[in-house]
Amino acid sequence: MKIIAGLGNFGDKYAYTYHNMGFLAADCIADKLNFRFKKRECDSLTARGFVNGQKVIIAKPLTFMNASGRAVRRLLDENGATAADLIVIYDDVDIEKGKIRVRESGSAGTHNGMRDVVGVLGTTEFARIRIGIGPQDRSRDIYDYVLSEIPQAERPLLAEAVELAAAEVLRRVNGE
Repeated sequence: MKIIAGLGNFGDKYAYTYHNMGFLAADCIADKLNFRFKKRECDSLTARGFVNGQKVIIAKPLTFMNASGRAVRRLLDENGATAADLIVIYDDVDIEKGKIRVRESGSAGTHNGMRDVVGVLGTTEFARIRIGIGPQDRSRDIYDYVLSEIPQAERPLLAEAVELAAAEVLRRVNGE
């Protein structure tokens, strides 16, 4: 089993903000697998299916970013999964815009959504894919920056990063 949690904030207001890279990646993965987000469960909107006989759940927590841990914990518990089955995708202001970084474990860094996931799960031993949205314009408050709409000129670069993140997830789901 694989549970893929793309972190973000729900609603049209946040759809194309830097902080929604996880949701955008979740949408991309679902499209590539021909899964559809249609079920609300475990404080998340989910898309489900099977890949090579393996159950795959793609989730977009409905708890807002900084409370993502509750949704992720419920998804694991209600599906009999462990942190080893989990892949979390999220934005990272400390990584250059358009780059991704893949880790099997590690700290939450400066990301409040990941801090919540780590705190609720009680472990850092799960895979994560970070999509770079930095560097932040230091003249702006970080919250204003991550919740600001992605300028049209930057969307192609970030769309490429979302595709790279999706490819990494698909590689893992396919057992490569």
